[in-house]
Amino acid sequence: MAECISPPQGLEILQRGEALFVDVRDPASHDEARVAGARPLTQDNLDDFLASTRRDQPLVVYCYHGHSSQSASDYLAAQGFTAVVSLDGGFEHWRQAYPDQVDSTPL
Repeated sequence: MAECISPPQGLEILQRGEALFVDVRDPASHDEARVAGARPLTQDNLDDFLASTRRDQPLVVYCYHGHSSQSASDYLAAQGFTAVVSLDGGFEHWRQAYPDQVDSTPL
């Protein structure tokens, strides 16, 4: 099972620019608000994501509440990604803890 990191750990990673944040929520939710710089990952763009992302690129995967991101992290690790973690509590926890780290600019 994928390692989970806390929102404070995620914030440190984000501030240091050490990982790509990957949003596995539905596209409308991602478009509405997201962790700054996060890349959406859906069934529709999965093949492109797998083809264009280095396997050694550290990834922080998040969903709504932290459950689906664990499965998505496990899947990405099975696809050869070597540094994948899941954000505990998901975007909802992140939004409450770090509202200044939420990008709600319309896409």
